[in-house]
This record gives sequence, C-alpha cells and structure tokens, in this order.
Amino acid sequence: MMQPRKNLCATSLYKKLKEAFAEIEDTRPNEVRIPIEDALMSAFAMFALKDESLLRFDQRRKDGEERVNLEKIFGIEEIPCDTTMREIIDRIGPEGIKKGFEIIFKEIQRGGVLKEFAYLDGHYLVSLDGTQYFKSKEISCPSCLERNQQNGETIYTHQFMGAVIVHPDKAEVIPIGVEPIIKQDGETKNDCERNAGKRLIENIRKAHPKLKIIVLEDGLHSTGPNLRELEKLRMGYIIGAKQGDHKKLFEELEKRKEAGESHTHEITEEETGIEHHFHYSNDMAINASNEDVKVNILEYWEKRKDKTQYFVWVTNIEITNKNVHKIMLAGRARWKIENEAFNTLKNQGYNAEHNYGHGQENLSVNFMLLMMLAFTVDQVLQISCPLFQAAKAKCKTKKLLWERVRHLFYTLPFDCMEDIYRAIANGFRVMKYEIFDTS
Repeated sequence: MMQPRKNLCATSLYKKLKEAFAEIEDTRPNEVRIPIEDALMSAFAMFALKDESLLRFDQRRKDGEERVNLEKIFGIEEIPCDTTMREIIDRIGPEGIKKGFEIIFKEIQRGGVLKEFAYLDGHYLVSLDGTQYFKSKEISCPSCLERNQQNGETIYTHQFMGAVIVHPDKAEVIPIGVEPIIKQDGETKNDCERNAGKRLIENIRKAHPKLKIIVLEDGLHSTGPNLRELEKLRMGYIIGAKQGDHKKLFEELEKRKEAGESHTHEITEEETGIEHHFHYSNDMAINASNEDVKVNILEYWEKRKDKTQYFVWVTNIEITNKNVHKIMLAGRARWKIENEAFNTLKNQGYNAEHNYGHGQENLSVNFMLLMMLAFTVDQVLQISCPLFQAAKAKCKTKKLLWERVRHLFYTLPFDCMEDIYRAIANGFRVMKYEIFDTS
C-alpha cells in the first residue's frame, strides 16, 4: 500500500493547524493553564472524530487511552473540560481560526493536488452558497439573525456562506473560505447572503491574489453590482439567471434569435441518447439599470426520454461552440457545494445542525469554522491519502468509517491517525491485554 504524501497526511495537517492556532493572540490574563491552541485543537478533535456532542467528548477525554491519543495524535498538551473549552473559544475572534483554511490550501498547492482541479484554461471553479446550521426560539447571542413570526415569536438563527473549489468530474470539494452571515457589530439589521458573499470573495482574492478563479453562484447573485465586483476582483463567473429577474435581457436574446444573430449548438450522446441543446449570445447588457455590465448568456436544455431540464447562466467568458459544453458542466457543478459539502456536513456524521454550544460572543461561529476545517482535512485525505482511501473502501460508507475510527481511538493507543486508517484497512490483532480490578 502506498504511503501518504508527507505534507498531506492527517499528522502533518493537524500539526499545521495547531501552529496556526498558536499564533492567535491570547488576551487573557497571565498564568492561564489551558493555551488557546489546546482548546481549539480539542474542539477540532471532537469534530474530526465526529463526536455527537461536547458532553460525550468530555466524558471520553478523561479515560486513559483516549487521553493518550488526544495528546499523541492531535498534539494536545492540556485538554480542557467542556466548560473551559466553551469559555476560551467563545472569546476568540473568528479571523484567527479562518487562517486555518489558508494553511491547508497552501499544503494542497504544494502537494500538487490543486492542479487536479484545474478547468477551463487553468481556472478553478469556486462555488459559493449559503446554509443555515443553527435555529432556536430560546437560545440566542448578539450576532444571531432574527426572524419575527406573525404569532409574535422570534426565531434565532446562524448561517454561513461557504466557498469550495469544485470540478465536474470529481466528487470531492476543496473549501477555500467561509464567511458567517451574522449581525455585524453595531448593526441592528440582519446580515444577508449577498453582503456575506461580497466579504467572502474579497477575502478569497486577498488570500489568493494570483489564483485564476471562476465563481459559480445561483440566480440571486446575477446582479449588476455583484458582477461588477467580480470583474473588479479579476474573477470569471458563471451564474444562474432567471427570466423573471432579467426581463430586458431575455427580450433582447429573443430579438437576436429572431434576427439570426444568436447561436445554437447540439450534441447527442450515442451511448445514452441524451440530447444537449444550447442557445447563446455574447456581449449583452445585464439589465437597463446596468448597461455598462456586459454578459454572455447561455440557455441549455438537457433532453432525456422521460424529462427535459432547462438552465440559464450569464458569464463573462466568451461562449463558443468549442467551450459551450464545458461552460454548461461548470455551471451545473455549482450544486456540488450543496450535495458534497452541506449535505455531507448535515447528514453524514458531522452533526452540523447540532448545537455544541452557543456562547455569548463567537462560540457558535467558531465551532462552525472548526467543523468546516475538520471537513476540509477529510476532503484532502480522501483525495490524496492512500491509507484513508483504503480504510474508506473497506468500510463502504463514511458513517461506518467514522464509527470505526472512534472505536479504535477510544480503545487502543496509537501514535498517529495514519495507524488507525492502516488498522481499519488491513485488519489488526491485539497481542496482549490487561484486566484491571477496580473494585
């Protein structure tokens, strides 16, 4: 079995994250017993192991083998209790934790993994979308979004915008940024997905100034100001568009079609019989209010025996018969952030919608960021670590893999996570055991 790439194995990535966490400024008084990096790595370990609650993690941290593995595998020197962990992490600003995504991304670039995701002349498809991960009528904090119901009740929520690199031919995604959708300091109004998306793409460009990016978004974001901002940040885009939101654009497209000034293209797959019908036109104003924002528009119909699907995108990539199929595949790959990221987080063991702790400052947001970092590491391992791949293949499903990882982690001492994957993939024997009389 091949050995994992040195800088893209769990041991290396855990070490890099701890180093990043150690750089976060500690504003607490001197003589603190639990360093910030140990509190953050403890929470990260909880999400990496897919523990169902902080209480369960706290119960397990007290036992011998479990404590040894937390120290050895995750490099935690002082393991906090659940209350102390919450208190420390609640006070930490999210920006320091976000640096973890940049650290992992650098390792992905260095290890050559990123090249596998290149698409459309060396660009990277970055899919953006928002999702909710917390909702309550009773629990809230100053940064919660508020929804006032007709019956007088208030619903408190937390949401975030995620950005992941996708590829039409790959199941894995690479998170490149996360931005909380929260009530901003000093604001009385709710934050919104558009504002959070704007902050997110600005942060991505700042962190990766030379990366060739094509942004994928839904129809909510095919607005003049957003497209202008993407152009300003030197980003390509392929964004959904709805006829009801762009009446003038579709009227102009129909006029061009009648005048023979637009283009059509068709492809039929011989094996499946699936028909791909394309209609497109370049250099059109997005709407009357933003005549200076020129877009290229693509209509697409996928025709199967039992159904027909229809999609429309606007893009700043010139559309031709040669690239129209690839542009369509890129536009449809936007859904991978929902299917491969958000759905995985909510339904495949990460317990994304469980309230591990809310806090009064940043706890809910920071726990979400740490969960996303655990997901990011898992995606990297799924792409690049043969041991992880072999263990996953042996277990068939991710849920069973997480279950077996936890079982070994909480039962036997290991030097590194790679040894746990190796044990799952190859099998193992316990050569000797001791039974202690605790009566």
